Amino acid sequence: MSAVESDYSIYRRVVTQLLNGEEQLPSLPMITLDIRRALADPNVTVARLKQLISKDPALSALLMKHASSIMFRSTQPPKTLDDVIRVLGLDEVDRITLVHSLKSLFTLHSAAHKQLFVGVWGRMTRQAAISAVLARPLGITSPDHALLASLLCDVGELAVLSAFKDASEVPTPDVFGRLCREYGQSLGVIVLKKWAVDEVYIGVVRSARLWDADSDSRLGLIDLVNLGLYHALRQDGRFVQLPAIEGLSAYRKLTPPLDALDASGGLVLVSTHQDAIQRTASLLH
Repeated sequence: MSAVESDYSIYRRVVTQLLNGEEQLPSLPMITLDIRRALADPNVTVARLKQLISKDPALSALLMKHASSIMFRSTQPPKTLDDVIRVLGLDEVDRITLVHSLKSLFTLHSAAHKQLFVGVWGRMTRQAAISAVLARPLGITSPDHALLASLLCDVGELAVLSAFKDASEVPTPDVFGRLCREYGQSLGVIVLKKWAVDEVYIGVVRSARLWDADSDSRLGLIDLVNLGLYHALRQDGRFVQLPAIEGLSAYRKLTPPLDALDASGGLVLVSTHQDAIQRTASLLH
């Protein structure tokens, strides 16, 4: 075994311990669990939700930003948490609460941890923003549903990072990427099951990056997620790992003029909506 492979086996052993339950997987914050339990109660009141949400000022601010964004064109911009809940609806509040929790789940133990996290989170927020902005033009009614699905599809990469608690054992970006490719999907499914998220999102984790898989002739949530992921990876310069866009089953479901491509081989819909994509991504930082 080469020295490089020997080093990699050390990192694999750390991640395998997480996969086998020998190490603690990240858990949702208690306030998130309280809010999600309340949202699951068919008799929950707006007053009760407001009471819970107001305990987390950062979440309150994020919900306000989403409700005031261009994705929710309200004639009366929200001014209070009551307004926010009215504009977003309970399903969107649940999704945004999960989004908010994701970023706060992972302790950054060193500068090397932070560098890896910033890289992963930056790409995850780009792919989520692209999926969200494409949602309405492509006929998906809920941009935040698409945003959360796209974000959660790579939560396993954050779980991989959580395995390395000692600053001295943080893998290089190349090794980290290899570990994510090997273990990211499995860890993502385990984490989302632990969090008791809707089975729809677990299905997205399993189908993300299966570019040519075609379970339905109609454009669906997984297609939107794969289009967002594909374009975010392109922006990272990872062309060698990607097929031409014509090879994506999601692309083949698009009809003219929605399937128009720009000079670089990406969707015109993406290149012409960069401002909206950047604004949406900024909601997640």
